[in-house]
Amino acid sequence: MAVCLYPKLTLLDFQVPLEILGALSVYNLTTYAALYPKLPDCGIETEYLSHSLDPIYPGTGPGLLPTKTYKDTDTHYDIIMVPGGPADPATVDAIDPSLFDFLKREGPKAKYVLTICTGSWLLARTGLLNGKRATTNKACFKIVTEDTKDKNIEWVPQARWVVNDDKHIWTSSGVTAGQDLGAAFLKHLIGKEMATMFLGTVELSHKEEGDDEFAAYYGLV
Repeated sequence: MAVCLYPKLTLLDFQVPLEILGALSVYNLTTYAALYPKLPDCGIETEYLSHSLDPIYPGTGPGLLPTKTYKDTDTHYDIIMVPGGPADPATVDAIDPSLFDFLKREGPKAKYVLTICTGSWLLARTGLLNGKRATTNKACFKIVTEDTKDKNIEWVPQARWVVNDDKHIWTSSGVTAGQDLGAAFLKHLIGKEMATMFLGTVELSHKEEGDDEFAAYYGLV
């Protein structure tokens, strides 16, 4: 799995779903072996990509150290995760182009692309959401839909998360909705019974796809 880093991203966007999917890391599977008699037959290794190997400073929280750059990585990833952060077009415009080039190059090859919050806005700018259903942070919903109005994207206003029929692209609403996307994606990967076991370990109460009160709060429905 590749996690896409860039300045001013929202730390919680990827940290919570990463914690959920971290149940499938080699280290955690070894730990869980002492708790559960049956474990998944798959694991996830994570790399953190950015435009350079310099520390990345999010909008809130400590600096992050990338492990590879978008240009230098030669890995084809099964999963690509794109967190959000910027809430205005000018800030999105300032993101290093190598991130968008990476998504255009590797997104179609990946088994899954996951976006959280305005991460779907970044993905939309690559054209990979054209003809797809998607959602994003409801506070920024009108800004995002206006900026991408020429992209033929069906933006879903009332959705905690959205997955297309081919299961290739998963998008979530704002920040904490990433935990709900992470829970749903984990169920897709390893089945409901085993996923529920791991979600119980982190004591996560999560919402289903259409359980989104913020759409009404922001006057979108």
